[in-house]
Amino acid sequence: MKNGGVEEQCGWLRDRWGLCWQIVPRVLMEMIADPDRERAKRVTEVMLGMVKIDIVKLEAAYR
Repeated sequence: MKNGGVEEQCGWLRDRWGLCWQIVPRVLMEMIADPDRERAKRVTEVMLGMVKIDIVKLEAAYR
């Protein structure tokens, strides 16, 4: 990243001052909260392998 930031697992970012924050797309939260726990588990497992959140891949795992 520019300006000294670092991308980390699951959409987490660490800025140049060491502050950590996470970008969480609304659709990801909806998929993880699905009452079908198997669907939610698949999405979570795919997300855990990501640095940048890829919604297309999450939606494929959700289906």
